[in-house]
Amino acid sequence: MASWFYAAEGKQQGPFPDGQFRDLVAQGIVRPDTLVWTEGMAGWQKAAEIPGLIGGGAPPMVPAGGPPMMGGSGYGGAGGYAAAGSGGSLSVDFGILEFTWRSIVLLIGMIFVIPAPWAFVWYTRWIVSCVKVPGRPNLSFTGNAMTIVAWYFGFIALAIALAFIGSEILSNLLFIVQIVLYWLLIKWMVANLASNDQPLGLSFTGSIWAYIGWSLLFAISIITIIGWAWVAAAQMRWFCRSVQGTRREIVFKGSGLDILWRGIVAAILCSLIIPIPWVYRWIMNWFASQTELVPRGSVGA
Repeated sequence: MASWFYAAEGKQQGPFPDGQFRDLVAQGIVRPDTLVWTEGMAGWQKAAEIPGLIGGGAPPMVPAGGPPMMGGSGYGGAGGYAAAGSGGSLSVDFGILEFTWRSIVLLIGMIFVIPAPWAFVWYTRWIVSCVKVPGRPNLSFTGNAMTIVAWYFGFIALAIALAFIGSEILSNLLFIVQIVLYWLLIKWMVANLASNDQPLGLSFTGSIWAYIGWSLLFAISIITIIGWAWVAAAQMRWFCRSVQGTRREIVFKGSGLDILWRGIVAAILCSLIIPIPWVYRWIMNWFASQTELVPRGSVGA
């Protein structure tokens, strides 16, 4: 069902489902000259300009989504709301101090094993909120730790059991199980992304066999010393293509060479320990800047 937004006093209000939005129209809160938006529109428009919205009719049904971002100099134009169908690169922004203490808490949670699922979800909610997506305000993560508790402790129990048995075949099986769990984790994380507390309805459609293949190829590419960077770039492009449920395509434009030299610089700086937070933010910002949202069907056109 469609979600609607309207502008009041320089701020966007919403999202509102159709029924509630009709009530706002009936109450005169949304007036004919009020700027409104819902996904499928080219940009913010006056309510009176939208057929069926003012005058007793129901708002037209269009796909749900988040509003274009609001600029600081009014509505429309270069400084106002961006067009709904426009694309752009992702970005990441967080404070070094906040990253440091949160990462330390996450590390402690992982060391003590039992708190790990809760620490991971807590950390993921924070880092996702730091990601800025064009046209998707207030990105958030709604996953619950209890969902992954069974996976996590089941894997730990299996690893302990195999340690006692000491079978090489079973150890290789554990590696495959680990890859499968990572695949399930990716699907779960993508499915729990939200904007303005509303689920985005995204899904990860990459198959388990493709994910196993990419993981094995990456492991083999390590032998070549530098080949891993090109495999990582190709895997990122596959991952982006596999995220479905959005009206825009997700495209990764970074190259293997870009990843290689940044990886070398990051490894050198991280060996000094202190620069790690800055390096982490630098790498995340670069990957985000290379991940773009483009109109569906425009890739390769």
